[in-house]
Amino acid sequence: MELVCSNCAHSSSYSSLLSPAVGYSKSQLNSVKLNRKSSSKNRSRRPAAVRAQNTDSLVPLNKLLGTSSNSALEQLDIERGVCIPFRKYTPESVRNKVLESRGAILSLIGRGIEIVWNLGFYWSTLMYDCLVGRDEEVVPFRARQLRNLLCDLGPSFIKAGQVLANRPDIIREDYMNELCILQDDVPPFPNQVAFDIIEEELGQPLEAVFSKISSQTIAAASLGQVYRATLRSSGEDVAIKVQRPEIEPIIYRDLFLFRTLASFLNGISLQKLGCNAELIVDEFGEKLLEELDYTLEARNIEDFLENFKDDPTVKIPRVYKQLCGPRVLVMEWIDGIRCTDPQAIKDEGIDVNGFLTVGVSAALRQLLEFGLFHGDPHPGNIFAMRDGRIAYVDFGNVAVLSQQNKQILIDAVVHAVNEDYAEMANDFTRLGFLASGTDVSPIVPALEAIWQNSQGKGLSDFNFRSVTVKFNQLVYNYPIRIPERFSLVIRSLLTQEGICFTLKPNFKFLEVAYPYVAKRLLTDPNPALRERLIQVLFKDGVFQWKRLENLIVLAKENVARMSSNPAFQGNNTQRSRQQQVERKLDLTNTIKDGARLFLIDEGIRRQLLLALTEDSKLHVQELVDVYRLLEDQIDIPSVALQVARDLPFVARDVMLSWSASVLSER
Repeated sequence: MELVCSNCAHSSSYSSLLSPAVGYSKSQLNSVKLNRKSSSKNRSRRPAAVRAQNTDSLVPLNKLLGTSSNSALEQLDIERGVCIPFRKYTPESVRNKVLESRGAILSLIGRGIEIVWNLGFYWSTLMYDCLVGRDEEVVPFRARQLRNLLCDLGPSFIKAGQVLANRPDIIREDYMNELCILQDDVPPFPNQVAFDIIEEELGQPLEAVFSKISSQTIAAASLGQVYRATLRSSGEDVAIKVQRPEIEPIIYRDLFLFRTLASFLNGISLQKLGCNAELIVDEFGEKLLEELDYTLEARNIEDFLENFKDDPTVKIPRVYKQLCGPRVLVMEWIDGIRCTDPQAIKDEGIDVNGFLTVGVSAALRQLLEFGLFHGDPHPGNIFAMRDGRIAYVDFGNVAVLSQQNKQILIDAVVHAVNEDYAEMANDFTRLGFLASGTDVSPIVPALEAIWQNSQGKGLSDFNFRSVTVKFNQLVYNYPIRIPERFSLVIRSLLTQEGICFTLKPNFKFLEVAYPYVAKRLLTDPNPALRERLIQVLFKDGVFQWKRLENLIVLAKENVARMSSNPAFQGNNTQRSRQQQVERKLDLTNTIKDGARLFLIDEGIRRQLLLALTEDSKLHVQELVDVYRLLEDQIDIPSVALQVARDLPFVARDVMLSWSASVLSER
């Protein structure tokens, strides 16, 4: 085996494999989904209820139910809309791990003294600042001091700082901004130690698997480091991610101390956030322990590959699962262009507008369609491929939204469009931002002010950062807790908007996002989305013709932008028929469902007839305008044939509906 020097051009590319973990990973995918109503058309990868795992370190849930220490975890399950039969993290398993021997107990005591001394000294400086009345003027200095302190305390505290950088419900904004630049770049551990770990996981010498491996690390971070290598069997270049030695006991020890400290802060946390401090630690600990198991990241990659298998605009690296283990991950090397280099992208002939459209659409698909999304899409994790595709790396930080959570998010969008701010506040409760039973009336005016102010600037000036700044002030002043998966969503959107601004300073994120959402509402056969489409089109019982026209225009715009991407061009025999069809706006299922609903639902039928005869006149022109928007998109004979095929089923449903109404009247 030959040792080669690392290529500087790629050194920054895979530093992303070592980025912070803040969200939820595969343990949520290894769960029983509640309220699942996935559409047959857009079916994302949903693993089995319980995947095969190494259960030696996992604790069955039925052994834990009824114990008070797990009430926080049960609350998390309810919020997420999932039931997790096996966990890598529980307070009991952490406690048992750190108290298993006298040596471990002595190490725990020593570590506890170190943490209490350092944090206590920092806290005393804050108290002194308050006493002498200079607490505001020294905030920038104290924020930098906190960042440096977390770095000195090690990987668990670095990760905790990265989480706090996205939690405006816990710390104030100026501290958040300082923690946002928190880096977990640390000196690499020796190559020989890393190579020994790789050989131990592979069960064979390095020379038997790799013909070349870089003599220096490509990137190093608090939990591991990355090498570039070449497979001996195929000559393919791969990235090897290796975990730091003996890091797991350190993480367990710190998590035990975190939770012990949190138990003393429950009263303050309940008052300020409406939840136990232990719940926040459990969220953090659950994700951090998952990140330590690289086999979970390998499964994440497989799921992303499955979700995007029919999308020619997205590149997901292949994972070599037979070469992976809990401490080693081997994946395809991505040779792309960093998204922070707009000139290099242009030099390759890549259309920036088309690439940005692909990126925004891919992000929204992850969030609203699959419910499985990349939790840390910073510039080091996203690349532009030379054929116009977008490529993702680093799947250790992956978060999951249940079908229930996705539907509530869509509800919130609909309530925002309809300016129903009271229901928006209730959506926050259903998503776990507010404790159940919280009086939302004081929050409603604040939500209205935030949305109206942002909306008043118009689409061209709307950006997520300005809305987030106002939202951060809201959550800091009210007893609102941001569930960690949603802090991940917020950070993901902000980060991707920032990438868009880097590539095109006058880019308007919503000008791409709105067309995608419009297309989803008009074309997705999911019954939940059909219901939300009706809510959007009817306001106060009145049909909104202009909204329908706007939705069609925006949806057509999305189709046109996506089909113009170079990744759709050329001859690729592996592309599915669906990809070719999506060059037009396919409304066949929407028309069929609309016709069925018109015949069956008396309320909808009455509202549509009223819409056609509103103000004592026949609204034929509106129908003509809608038809003109769609005439180049719809194959009338094909739609008519499909509607005719469904007539027997529609007739049956009409008869059943009529029978039910007759029986109810009697």
